[in-house]
Amino acid sequence: MHRTALTARFACALVAGACLLGACAAPGSTPTPAPPVTAGSAGPTPPPGFSSLVASRGASVVDIATLRVGRDENPQDIELEIAPERDFADRLAWPLPASARISQIRDLASGVIIRDDGLILTSAHVVTNIDEVQVRLDDGRRFTARVVGVDRRTDVGLLKIDATALPVAVIGDSSTLGPGDWVAAISSPFGFHGSVTAGVVSAIDRVMGGAGEIPFIQTDVAINPGSSGSPLFNSRGEVVGINSMIYSGSGGYMGLSFAVPINLSMRIADELQAHGTVRRSYLGAEFQEMTPALAQSFGLPAATGALVVRVEAGSPAEAAGLAQGDAVLALDRKPLARFIDLPRQITQRPPGSRLRLEVWREGAARILQATLAAQPASAATTFSAAPSEWKDGLGLSLADISPAQRLQLRMESGLMVREAEGLARSEGIRAGDVVVALNTTRLYRADDFRRALGRVPAGNTVALLVMRDQRLAYVAIRLPASRRDRS
Repeated sequence: MHRTALTARFACALVAGACLLGACAAPGSTPTPAPPVTAGSAGPTPPPGFSSLVASRGASVVDIATLRVGRDENPQDIELEIAPERDFADRLAWPLPASARISQIRDLASGVIIRDDGLILTSAHVVTNIDEVQVRLDDGRRFTARVVGVDRRTDVGLLKIDATALPVAVIGDSSTLGPGDWVAAISSPFGFHGSVTAGVVSAIDRVMGGAGEIPFIQTDVAINPGSSGSPLFNSRGEVVGINSMIYSGSGGYMGLSFAVPINLSMRIADELQAHGTVRRSYLGAEFQEMTPALAQSFGLPAATGALVVRVEAGSPAEAAGLAQGDAVLALDRKPLARFIDLPRQITQRPPGSRLRLEVWREGAARILQATLAAQPASAATTFSAAPSEWKDGLGLSLADISPAQRLQLRMESGLMVREAEGLARSEGIRAGDVVVALNTTRLYRADDFRRALGRVPAGNTVALLVMRDQRLAYVAIRLPASRRDRS
């Protein structure tokens, strides 16, 4: 899929331009004096300052030091389940080389006090499978903490220290945030206590890997190792997020950081405090955003709703009749403007809840009834390439997948991508991907793909269901006006 990095720089040239115009007045003319700026007139807005925020809220931010004893780090312990790509530094608190030993690995992180009796909110990935947690308050006091609970799927961790009358952060409403809003973080990057960084919200509801459960807040606030679990404040000094990830190829900050919305974090924290774990509802389907190109390929009049990319065998979704390639347009008679609304509402409902789904399938709308179940455990699988290749006019070199590999993948259909160039490569498809279906047509052999593609008129758009790293997503490709198959 496409990965686009946008960088914007703004230059304040308005004042300089006004001075330039004044200097170019006709000879002998008298410059017109600028009108005075009074208290009631509109003047230039100064950039926001966060000094008062730091003074009033900094005491609620804590430093966290963790210790793992007697074993090396296991990558499975530190990777977020929702991390979309390997070049996401999904774990910010890397061990400090100066203090790290083979048998004792010390990490740094941050957290925020959410209750005056010592309840602390942080990131799950820094307090998962650790042997000791030390918390340092802003006044210098240190406490040994216990882990109340962690939720890896949302990267929320909850700690408890034996203390009273602690300064508590003011919790805000993350749903009120929008792109361009000023935000700031207080944390301990590389162990530098109380460091303040500021910036703006660059995007909201940023979904990673198509899971849809975490609508990340994307900002340009500088976040570095030691900042995991730190609070993200709005301009009023309210906590609106918990800093979780950065986009990085080196492990350091490169201009993009991601925070878990505080509304979600607090809901998960309540579950962890009450039950020690998070009880989730389970539909057994995965979704992705419906783009205009995908809507066209499925015959939808508008790019709305959630596109189904996977339906698990034996799941409530399968029992309800939901199918791969369906577009869920409404939940309980409420239209879904964005696909993220559907998985978010599902996770907020208890097991046993009944859902009314309005689904678009093959040019017609239909109503399905589903009953949510409790979330089961899942396991990952791996697979290898297979022989027997065929090439098409889209730039795809495809190969059949053996029955044994399909069994390993727990999939009935699919073709291995051996090479990708041209249109396919431009749309993000690469070698090692598996093409599962073309629109709603499942692909078992290369001939299936050849026949399905041959039925699509030149110049039309097709949707290829592609699997990569056990994740499914539809990719829209517009066919050329004329094309020639090659073998």
